[in-house]
Amino acid sequence: MSSDIVISQSYLPHTGKDEAIAFYRDVLGFEVQNEVGYNDMYWITVAPPGQPEIAIVLHPPAVDPGITDEERRVISEMMAKGTYAAINLATKDLDATFDRIQAADAEVVQEPMDQPYGVRDCAFRDPAGNMIRIKQLG
Repeated sequence: MSSDIVISQSYLPHTGKDEAIAFYRDVLGFEVQNEVGYNDMYWITVAPPGQPEIAIVLHPPAVDPGITDEERRVISEMMAKGTYAAINLATKDLDATFDRIQAADAEVVQEPMDQPYGVRDCAFRDPAGNMIRIKQLG
């Protein structure tokens, strides 16, 4: 049985609109598709060039009305430690991508390395602390 379901959007929290845009647009090279503001909060949609149907929505953390103050505190603590959210990306040239992102002063978590499970990847944290893993394609 085949499926026509595809990934459309993934969500990552951000802690600052300008920092998020600078990282995802200027460092990763994504295109800003949309920016929606409400009071002092912003939802920013970014996508890889040439792939507008696959987007990341950067959103203000813990703003859902059903979240308790205790849950907001835990989310803030997890984001500060970099354990709240993550995304895996892929590139044709991992080493050049790593060098470009490292040169932009992104927080390096892991330099490019061969993993025992068969991929070569590296890892960074975005300005909000989200884990960004990038693997070598092919």
